[in-house]
Amino acid sequence: MEALLVSYGIEWANLLVRWLHLITGIAWIGASFYFVWLDNSIRPPKPGSDLEKKGVSGELWAVHGGGFYNPQKYLVAPGELPEELHWFKWEAYATWITGIAMLFIVYYFNASAMMVDKSVANLSGLEAVGVGIGTLVVGWIVYDLLCKSPLGKKEGLLGLVMFVFIVAVAYMLTHLLSGRAAYIHVGAMIGTIMVGNVLMVIIPGQRKLVEAMKEGKSPDPIHGRRGKQRSVHNNYFTLPILFIMISNHYAMTYTHAYSWLVLAAIMAAGVLIRHFFNLRHKGKVSVGYPIAGVALLLAVAVAIAPRPVVPVAAAAAVPAADGSVAAAPAAPDFAKIQAIITQRCASCHSDKPTQAGFATAPAGMMLQTPDLIHQHAAKVFQRAVQTKDMPLANMTQMTDEERSEIAAWFQAGAK
Repeated sequence: MEALLVSYGIEWANLLVRWLHLITGIAWIGASFYFVWLDNSIRPPKPGSDLEKKGVSGELWAVHGGGFYNPQKYLVAPGELPEELHWFKWEAYATWITGIAMLFIVYYFNASAMMVDKSVANLSGLEAVGVGIGTLVVGWIVYDLLCKSPLGKKEGLLGLVMFVFIVAVAYMLTHLLSGRAAYIHVGAMIGTIMVGNVLMVIIPGQRKLVEAMKEGKSPDPIHGRRGKQRSVHNNYFTLPILFIMISNHYAMTYTHAYSWLVLAAIMAAGVLIRHFFNLRHKGKVSVGYPIAGVALLLAVAVAIAPRPVVPVAAAAAVPAADGSVAAAPAAPDFAKIQAIITQRCASCHSDKPTQAGFATAPAGMMLQTPDLIHQHAAKVFQRAVQTKDMPLANMTQMTDEERSEIAAWFQAGAK
């Protein structure tokens, strides 16, 4: 009972923290999208106008929610510091904090099941956690050094180098951790870079601008330029990281033999599509970018499409030396399939899971009765035979022969 209550409590913690992570993430990414749109949409004031004399570099008029809005941007700072100044920072901090909390709840507290895949690398749970945390730290350090290097003045080249770096990290992680954990840690690394930009560059730069104004000094525009650069980087990171946040629902991506390459292609598609919108805000419509992004996604979908499975029990008959043909072996009967699923799957997928760390059946899928097994036959075939990501990290040691038996049963009609 104690173990059940602990698992149940962790599941509720997962629910609440995930919900909060989603809420704060929407607030952060929404603000990022809005301000990039705003920067790209404002237009310079008329020459000689009062706005130009006040130091306004751009403005726009908008209507929303029954009212009119007139945002204005000062290239460096206004002539007089306003009494109230809103800082956009807690959206980023709260998103990162809840994201790290989810890493601990979902992955680090159950690393042997969620992060370790012995068929990939013979790591302990503690070693897998070390790889994950190390990735976050190294990712920020490498990115920050690249931005501060001479390469930081060449945006296109910097973006290419960072993309190659992220893909290299994805390659490394998919050869050390389970596919699902590898993907989520690429996302956590990108998220850490994004919040590092806010915490270490954007907000400190804004503080220096405010401090200079309080002291009656002219603010140094370099802080604004650096903040703008990191803000734009965060904007391009958003679509890739949003895909990674939902990737655990799509095993066909992270279980593929070249999962790192699949992730690279999907991230590239996200960047291309985001670039289209950034250009569109400036009045430039370049349809080639979204077309290229969608084409890339279609190419990935075709490349990773499941191939027909030829189970042992359904293999074609082979002619003997005398020319006779033996009948192909019959598909296994249901009793044998039920025994496999009871032994390998039902410890998690039942109304009362016996596997440590699970209070309820994952995804609500239960397999402890014949009717339930038949009901979920297609899903069992997909996850146990096609993607082979279940049982999770193969904790119950399902064999290839057993997967073949399930394939034969399913392709014979799952009767």
